[in-house]
Amino acid sequence: MGIRTGAESEAPRHSSLFLAALLVVPCVCLGVAGCGAPGEPVPPSPPIPAAVNDLSARQVGNSVLLTFTPPNKSTLGERLEEMPTLEVLRGSVAEDGTPEAKSFRVVDTVPGTVLSSFVHEGKAQFPVPISAEEMRMSPVESVAYRIRTRVSERKASVESNTVTVNLHPVPEAIGEIDLKVTESGIQLKWTAPNSNSIGEPISGVKEYHVYRGELEAEPAGGATKDLSQAKWRLPLLPLATTVVPEYEDRGFDYGKTYAYVVRSGVAAVLPGSGAGSYVVDLSWAINVETDLAGYRVYRSESEGASGKLLTPDLLLTPAYRDTSVEGGHSYWYTVRAVDRAGNESGPSQTVAVEIAQPFR
Repeated sequence: MGIRTGAESEAPRHSSLFLAALLVVPCVCLGVAGCGAPGEPVPPSPPIPAAVNDLSARQVGNSVLLTFTPPNKSTLGERLEEMPTLEVLRGSVAEDGTPEAKSFRVVDTVPGTVLSSFVHEGKAQFPVPISAEEMRMSPVESVAYRIRTRVSERKASVESNTVTVNLHPVPEAIGEIDLKVTESGIQLKWTAPNSNSIGEPISGVKEYHVYRGELEAEPAGGATKDLSQAKWRLPLLPLATTVVPEYEDRGFDYGKTYAYVVRSGVAAVLPGSGAGSYVVDLSWAINVETDLAGYRVYRSESEGASGKLLTPDLLLTPAYRDTSVEGGHSYWYTVRAVDRAGNESGPSQTVAVEIAQPFR
């Protein structure tokens, strides 16, 4: 009995151990199976555009023209499938000339579909308007700009490099442009401005730049005056320079819809950083040649002479600030375009600038 009882007592003990093992194994298997089972699909993380690092800016009329290369890849090197949305940030500049980091605010948001119309040969040139009230409140003020881009609301790129611009009053915008189609071309006429952007009187404008772009189709109800709403087939590009407030475009095609823009002024004399000092801001129409490498600016102190080279390094944007001028002097400026082979074009039309003798 004792031996039988012992044998019987051992059997249930082994049986319970074996049963426990059987119970454990299915639990482990179920756990493993659960880990590998497909769950709810998770959408891929949206790409983050690479940061812009070549931002430049200059004042053009009542706008600040931002020039940069829109990113076409993400931070991981993946190609972006669409033009990203642009966010423009503006901030103030301290007395020592450094941007105030906490002052930057988003002042404009541009959808990628709109930004695309401002891109030509990989470069975006987007104008950020300056209101007359802003200019009237703070003429000759330095402001700072940065940009960032995004393809989703969740994450934006790192902010770009910072650029500063000295704002100054400019000739008021050209008003109505009268258009008339003739047998020989399209005649454009406009009224010369007689005041600047803050209402101060000015003498005659010495030069006008005419730009032309092609629209996809004429909008319902006639041509639009709001170019931000237009659908461009070809962007605005320089067409001509004229010294009188009129121009005849003879290089058009019938059956196409064109938009024209006229801008005045290519040189502005501004107060410098010190008392009695000055700077000269120059801007000119961009060269549209595909092999353009940059620009060179020359300055002479006698009319008709080629003068000395001011820019040993090629300028990549059509603007230059000359900080080495003096009061009581007259200067003559010319610009030459340079192609990728190093060949230099002929000189542009000469721009004369006379700087008054500082009051003592």
